[in-house]
Amino acid sequence: MFLMAALIAFALVAAACSSDSDDTTTTAAAADDTTTTAASSGGDDMSQWGLPIIDPLDIPAGDIGIAGSSTVFPLSVAVLDQWQDEGGPEYAIDSIGSGGGFERFCVEGASDISNASRAIKDEEIVSCGELDPARFPIEIRVGTDALSLVLSTGNYFAQELTIEEIAAAFSAPAGATWDTINAAFPAHPIQAFSPGADSGTFDYFNEVVFDEAEPSPILESGVVEIVGEDDNLTVRGVADDGCTEGDLSSTCAIGYFGYAYYQENADTLNVVAVDAGDGPVAPSIDTVNDNSYPISRPLYMYTDESVIAAKPQVADFIAYYLNNVNDLIGEVGYFPAPDAALQQAADAIKAAAGF
Repeated sequence: MFLMAALIAFALVAAACSSDSDDTTTTAAAADDTTTTAASSGGDDMSQWGLPIIDPLDIPAGDIGIAGSSTVFPLSVAVLDQWQDEGGPEYAIDSIGSGGGFERFCVEGASDISNASRAIKDEEIVSCGELDPARFPIEIRVGTDALSLVLSTGNYFAQELTIEEIAAAFSAPAGATWDTINAAFPAHPIQAFSPGADSGTFDYFNEVVFDEAEPSPILESGVVEIVGEDDNLTVRGVADDGCTEGDLSSTCAIGYFGYAYYQENADTLNVVAVDAGDGPVAPSIDTVNDNSYPISRPLYMYTDESVIAAKPQVADFIAYYLNNVNDLIGEVGYFPAPDAALQQAADAIKAAAGF
């Protein structure tokens, strides 16, 4: 991580001197690729982050390609919906996983913003530079997620799990039953659901639960179904598992995804309280803010100064995003980033855009 930290520091200094599978896509823009500088409303009006107050009506026609994390996807859709309601241009957002987003951004050069539910890796930064020596990712923190393990409402025994029990469930061999995870559990068959290896959610889960094992035991388990980037498959697979007390032929399933998907489906799912050694803790705004929930994580967007130079509307959209994200993030089901992290993101985009 030293390389990454050093490179990011270098990029921010340079910017100042120059003043996370199946695709899920929102409505795509039918606009041309102009690069006229967009205007902000209110003259010298600035947000609390020192960014201009962007009026979407003032943004000229021109496309923006956004792709990446399925976790960040609903947050970006919420911001984009408000942007369009206020008269801004339509942009496309593809949900292809954090790894897929960095592939499109760094290797293919085919997107302008990369959504991610994990930090960019050193090798991905290198691939950006190989695409274009002037292409260096700018990290924009936009929120916080509590990665959530979910059960069906019929599950009557696994509402609290230790990290070790979670690891055992997601690495179990074919035909395994829950009593092999904990002798006090009934012998229902286990089924588990996981996003694919391109997902930042998968990466983070593997980091916390399996200490970044390579290959991840998830991929070698006989009970895990890989659902790609469609978290709705996990919702349906877990909610409809049929787990019934007294009927040991009924399967009792478990899955994981971002907190927003749990909140949206809380009527059909229960969330697991996770015990990392200090007792079971369920995800909530309070447990995320006090760092007692053990599997919360930052959410990001990435862009690049050369992208902003070619498409000034990218900086305008990100400025609008940062100015409004805290008003929308709770409705989506995530939690605000710390003020210091949002200010750092605002400073980075301000320097890159010359606001």
